[in-house]
Amino acid sequence: MARYTGPKWKLSRRENYDLFGDNKWRKRPTLPGQHPVSRGRASNYAVQFREKQKVKRMYGILEKQFRNIYTQATKATGNTGLRLLQLLELRLDNVVYKMGLAKNIFQARQFVTHGHIKVNGEKASIPSMTLKPGDSVEYAQRFLKSPMVQLISTENKAAKRNTPKWLENGKVESLPTREMMDQGINEQLIIELYSRQ
Repeated sequence: MARYTGPKWKLSRRENYDLFGDNKWRKRPTLPGQHPVSRGRASNYAVQFREKQKVKRMYGILEKQFRNIYTQATKATGNTGLRLLQLLELRLDNVVYKMGLAKNIFQARQFVTHGHIKVNGEKASIPSMTLKPGDSVEYAQRFLKSPMVQLISTENKAAKRNTPKWLENGKVESLPTREMMDQGINEQLIIELYSRQ
């Protein structure tokens, strides 16, 4: 399985957006690199490309997976941009993270691949699995006794972290609407980028 294992703050600085819910990257307001160059006004292609990179990095996926999700979204009926974001939100690793079962998307992916997560009572080990409304997600029974679970639950209580409305009671209650998703994403730019090719 291919995944990005390099410095995370560098990605947030490059996209000038809080990709992983950690504002510490704002220590340096410049782009990463020894001599960051500002080239003036970006072209339309550059703006669209940066938006695509930002979304890919937020969900921790690479180009081939992202293009496959885009292809699925174009085949679905309705708004392609909304369906693209719904498919990204309904990935198992993202649902585990949004439910508060993991501290970040990377830890959520690790929990899934190590078999610590159950979907509808059965072990699930594929982070890219797309969930449907009605699916329930929980820790595996043997993992509940882990000190990591207690640490995550105490941190969630201390931070008063709320789960989204579409993920209530450990279940995917409904498909997320656009208002329930990250408002910093402009999905139309991604659709325009891929429709050029």
